[in-house]
Amino acid sequence: MTSDHYFTASPASADERRTIDVELNGSTRKVQTASGIFSPTGLDKGTAVLLQYVPTPRGRVLDIGCGWGPITLTAAEQSPESEVYGVDVNERSIELTRLNAQSLGLKNVFVGTPDSVDPQLQFDTIWSNPPIRIGKEALHELLLLWLPRLAPGGDAWLVVQKNLGSDSLQKWLIEQMPADWSVTREATAKAFRVLKISRPA
Repeated sequence: MTSDHYFTASPASADERRTIDVELNGSTRKVQTASGIFSPTGLDKGTAVLLQYVPTPRGRVLDIGCGWGPITLTAAEQSPESEVYGVDVNERSIELTRLNAQSLGLKNVFVGTPDSVDPQLQFDTIWSNPPIRIGKEALHELLLLWLPRLAPGGDAWLVVQKNLGSDSLQKWLIEQMPADWSVTREATAKAFRVLKISRPA
């Protein structure tokens, strides 16, 4: 056994690829996954809940913690005119999202590490099933890196499991975001909450 986590940059486990069928954007898709990444056996419940409740993305889109790419791929299919950025620290996840986007013919996907994204870019839409298990301090640092990069009028949508601190995270976000921003709970389903962070236009 290795001590890999899905937030390990270079997983030590064997890169054993598998092709699975998943439902994305209302259709069954064949995608590649591998060990050493988040949810390698299919679409996890939290991401499924998020994708059920978010509206069609608009403008420049960001997926924080893309894994093998379900959120990135869905956003790119729903909004083909948008630039969709998937970021992850896990090199294997980055490669898989890139390969899956190519196999689905998605030309509007950009995948890389957080450092690879132009720090001046702003995003009109952020979708994320954030990596809660990296720990509260690291999670807060991650969210404070990306959420302030919402463009005016932009919205961020996060899905968080109730028993992993969704309510306390919502309270923290209210405290951290500028006073004229809004932080609301938009949905509750299957032990998950969907939070929306909006920057005024």
